[in-house]
Amino acid sequence: MNITPRVKTRHSACFVLLAVVTAALALALLSGCAPMKQERKKIKDVDFTILNDRDIPEKLAETIDQKKEAEFKISFETDGDLYLVHGYGEQETGGYSIVVHDLYLTENALYFDTELLGPENGSNPQKKPSYPYIVVKTKKYKQNIVFE
Repeated sequence: MNITPRVKTRHSACFVLLAVVTAALALALLSGCAPMKQERKKIKDVDFTILNDRDIPEKLAETIDQKKEAEFKISFETDGDLYLVHGYGEQETGGYSIVVHDLYLTENALYFDTELLGPENGSNPQKKPSYPYIVVKTKKYKQNIVFE
């Protein structure tokens, strides 16, 4: 009768060991399957024009006015043109500017990279709130748009 307890103990130990090994393998496989950061290969820089308020299509201007109080990123298409807009929401003062760092095409996406620059040191910006945004116009592309 002493054989039965030993067999049970061996089976229990084997089961625990098997469970630990299975869990370790599963974690190793799952961590190996984690999405890797996809490398972006720039196909080409994209030509664009920064628009003044008077050159923005009316429907797009209305949308910008509705969204201007909070940060927003939108695209707008007409027949052959694509408009990319990045608004930075309400700022406490005037004097802000926006720079376009890059607009380029990859195989899968059109990347639009902008940055909000604060008022220059020593400048005396208006003390009322402002709503900085930038609108660029380019030709239409089939790729998804990524705002950075």
